[in-house]
Amino acid sequence: MKRVIVQGIFIIASFFITWFALQQIDWVKVLKIKQATQKTEEKLGEIFWETFKKSEKLIKNQTVKNTVDSIVTRICTENDIDRDFIKIHIVDKDEINAFALPSGHLVIFSGLILASDNQEELSGVICHEIAHIELNHVMKKLVKEIGLSVLISITTGNNNGEAIKGVIKLLSSSAFDRSLEREADLKAVDFLVNARIDPEPFADFLYKLADNNPEMMKYLSWISTHPESKERAEEIIEYCKTKEIVSNPVLAQQTWDNLLEELKD
Repeated sequence: MKRVIVQGIFIIASFFITWFALQQIDWVKVLKIKQATQKTEEKLGEIFWETFKKSEKLIKNQTVKNTVDSIVTRICTENDIDRDFIKIHIVDKDEINAFALPSGHLVIFSGLILASDNQEELSGVICHEIAHIELNHVMKKLVKEIGLSVLISITTGNNNGEAIKGVIKLLSSSAFDRSLEREADLKAVDFLVNARIDPEPFADFLYKLADNNPEMMKYLSWISTHPESKERAEEIIEYCKTKEIVSNPVLAQQTWDNLLEELKD
């Protein structure tokens, strides 16, 4: 009985200590900081995308845009992701690349789509990049490598165009920390499984590009900035074994074939 009483006193004391600690937090200040960070991210996304697109050729072909959008919409819908937040931009470029900018901007190069043997491989890469966005990896990377004060100064117009281009290059041509890449890989598998898209081709894509295919080497970017590709692929395969996979392709085969033909023209 004495032990029960002591445990009860301990629980009550812990409750009041926790309550007292929470009372000391200036929640208004915390929420204002969070709101300020969100506004900074939104502004950065606008600035980076506006700067990037000036030097690139965007694909305006509606068939291409609608087809890729179908994949993204399935992924977002089945994973309770705000579809309007994910802003897809398809760039006409042979380079095999895709990357995320702040505030949900996702850039996909046509070379990446053409390097995908099937829609599942493309879906895997898209899920990986959406995972970076949903897990807030983009801002974490920028704050760590650039600094929040510099990022805020960019939004106020205190940095020149070269500085902005440098930040964009950092996001488009360098990997996240290994732990963040792993987290994005596994989250991508979750997204694919929930969307009823076979996740194993995502691992196949990593295996394929890790083989240093001479025909593809000159176009590589995405895979070269994501080190240890073979190890990542193996980890994805192992993680897939813990999942119950039901596959239901987003696109009809003819639709996928049409997408590739439109990009080759």
